[in-house]
Amino acid sequence: MSDEPQPKKPRPGWASHEPQAADTPDDARDDTRTDAAGLPRSNESDGEADGQGEPGPTSAKTGASATAGASAKKAAREERRAALKARRTGWRRLVPTWRMVLGAFLVTALLVVGGFLLGYTLVQIPAANAAATQQANVYLYADGSVIARDGEVNRENVTLSQISEDAQHAVLAAEDRDFYTESAVDPLAMVRGAWNTLTGKGKQSGSTITQQYVKNYYLRQEQTVTRKVKEFFIAIKLDRNQSKDEILEGYLNTSFFGRGAYGIQAAAHAYYDMDASELDAGRAAYLAALVNAPSQYDVVAHPGNRAFVEKRWNYVLDGMVDEGWLDPAERARLTFPVPKRTTLSTTMSGQRGYIVNIVKQHLIDNKIVDEASLDAGGYRITTTLQKSKQDAFVASVDDNLMDRLDKKNRKVDTYVRAGGASIEPRTGKVVAMYNGIDYVKQYTPNATRRDFQVGSSFKPFVFTAAVENGSRTQDGRRITPGTHYDGTSERPVQGWAGPRYAPENEDHEDYGDITVSEATDKSVNAVYAQMAVDVGPDKVRKTAVDLGLSPDTPDLDGAGPSIALGVANASVLDMTQAYATLANHGKHTPYTLVEKVTQNGRDITLPERHTRRAVSREAADTTTSVLKGVVEKGTATAAQTSGRPAAGKTGTAEEDTAAWFAGYTPDLATVVAVMGQDPVTAGHKSLYGAMGLPRVNGGGAPAEIWGQYTRDALEGEPVSSFSLRLQPGADESQPPAPDSSGGPSSSGDVSAPATDAPDDEDTDSGTPDDDGSSTGDDGSESAGENSTGGTTTGSPTGDTGDGGGTGTGTGTGTGTGTGDTTGGGTTDDGGSNRDELPGPGGLSGALDGRRWD
Repeated sequence: MSDEPQPKKPRPGWASHEPQAADTPDDARDDTRTDAAGLPRSNESDGEADGQGEPGPTSAKTGASATAGASAKKAAREERRAALKARRTGWRRLVPTWRMVLGAFLVTALLVVGGFLLGYTLVQIPAANAAATQQANVYLYADGSVIARDGEVNRENVTLSQISEDAQHAVLAAEDRDFYTESAVDPLAMVRGAWNTLTGKGKQSGSTITQQYVKNYYLRQEQTVTRKVKEFFIAIKLDRNQSKDEILEGYLNTSFFGRGAYGIQAAAHAYYDMDASELDAGRAAYLAALVNAPSQYDVVAHPGNRAFVEKRWNYVLDGMVDEGWLDPAERARLTFPVPKRTTLSTTMSGQRGYIVNIVKQHLIDNKIVDEASLDAGGYRITTTLQKSKQDAFVASVDDNLMDRLDKKNRKVDTYVRAGGASIEPRTGKVVAMYNGIDYVKQYTPNATRRDFQVGSSFKPFVFTAAVENGSRTQDGRRITPGTHYDGTSERPVQGWAGPRYAPENEDHEDYGDITVSEATDKSVNAVYAQMAVDVGPDKVRKTAVDLGLSPDTPDLDGAGPSIALGVANASVLDMTQAYATLANHGKHTPYTLVEKVTQNGRDITLPERHTRRAVSREAADTTTSVLKGVVEKGTATAAQTSGRPAAGKTGTAEEDTAAWFAGYTPDLATVVAVMGQDPVTAGHKSLYGAMGLPRVNGGGAPAEIWGQYTRDALEGEPVSSFSLRLQPGADESQPPAPDSSGGPSSSGDVSAPATDAPDDEDTDSGTPDDDGSSTGDDGSESAGENSTGGTTTGSPTGDTGDGGGTGTGTGTGTGTGTGDTTGGGTTDDGGSNRDELPGPGGLSGALDGRRWD
């Protein structure tokens, strides 16, 4: 028997007088049960009920009874639970118990924390998307004004220091005033933004500036949950890796402001035509307001939204005052800054496309920036082009050529093209170019193409080579401006071992005995073809290249005597460089189109340009003295409209497919070419009849364009006179020997240098005195120097000085040429190179100061 105390046995007939509720908990109820008859039943064995120590006859059933009791308890508990549930009816069933609330909170917290940790681990900062990194290259004039922007995305990244403080503060006031003190993300702001959007208070993202920058720079603009989740985690990581200034700088460079402008620098130009560093509070506040709705907030495009935009503008300014970024008094003085209706176009139309492509090729060819880097963008390229001169060039071409065309009634006028370039002789800087009427209509840049013959504009290189090499005629006379030649048309050249070559002069004109100066004025082919042989075609080629022509110029090699007539296909820009070398007394400075290049505020090193001696000063200056006569009384009198001392040479290609004028003043060298090209086939076309004239040559439109452009380009600058040092004996006449005509020279070396040929050493140029005379290096008047204006020493033709004074040459003068007889000629193979004196029978030009119509 168990030692534990046993419950007392109830007396027979006893039962509890307190009814037990069916839902009374087990621990609040007695274990006594009643049977169906109401009599009490004990859990004790019968033996115990009888008070005996040994089990009764029913003790064997104890285990079964215990099992039955457990089952009964379980059933009772189920019954009680069912009863309690039955009592939670109606709304009570919807109210969670405290256990449910606590459990849900714990589960949610675990999910949030786990999700955050998982997202922070899995989401990495990606590489920037291509659109965000792509920038435009900005091309500028020398004064900093914009020429054009290239690239698919109009963006120019700038550093934070290049953005005005007003612009920085305005954007912060508009988008995120607590940017510098808040965390990378603001969940409450995100919820608030979503709520405002849903309730119709305007579309608001609730994103911080950091989140917006992440969206702009690393992600895309689509509105998806995935993108927002990535944005959230990347922003948190980015805030740990970058400073606030870096993030703000990135945001300002990637935001879209409308008008195709990405970034505040492009926006400042698109709306106000200024740099971001120049933005004041009023303009900055307007640009900051644009970020919210770029298209709708452009009051020029949508004037009906003006009131709403001004409200947003005021909100930005008030925010700047509240944050202490703007003085209230200044705020009160501000008026709404209406943006410009149109700013300077930055597209490729007009001259801009030509300039961009030529400058880009210049950067690549000179290994300043490689092509792949340029395509990626982000470069700010300041060119040497001067806007005033560029505009003057375009205006001159329009006035003297394009406005005179009648493309509807004259088919030949549809063939007309023009090209031009202008270089400062002393610096080699290209200050202006003309390439065509419009890049989007005519893609080929006429200033750099190498497919048209230069004609007689090449002849000065032949004479320069003759002086440089001390060359002599076939009968042994040194070649000078006063050397006489036989100017008979179709006279076979002497001393040439190749095939017979007998070029004709223009209109088969026979000039007979004529000096080099006269032959240059009238562009006599017979004289210069013979001179090319006297010098040697290879030496002529070398001199042309030394002066500035490209060694790769088509048809420059192997031309023989015809090299003198300009069969080479040099570009306008190359010819300008060569003439600039003559203007610079024989010193050659490689031309450049670029003044400065930066990328993201970092300067790119430009290659050094070295000035070298191309030809002796005497060779260059003597050539200049001869070319002055061409302008004063030769085929280029139309160039006198420049109002400046000038030297130059006209040229006409075979079949009149191109007409040239190449000339210079002491300060500016410029070449102009008018070309004929079929707009459909791109084939070369003759310009006979263009502008309603019988013939087009260099003394007409090219010289007229040159004269007007040079006058306007140098307006306001002091007039400079040429200071020339001529070859010894330049003023002496060298008539042919009595028995020399028609036969080769007996001299064994046709180009043997003269004993008194000048050396190749450079000396300083003389300085013009106030009265127009020139003084040499020692301060005295230089013998053999032909200075324009005032006293002229050694003029071989007795021409007047540029200042209007009469030359008083110390040497023996020769004839001054013939009236209005035209020069030029054709080659023996049917081609022609013409240079005509202006007059009624030729191209419009100047005669006695008048233009022929």
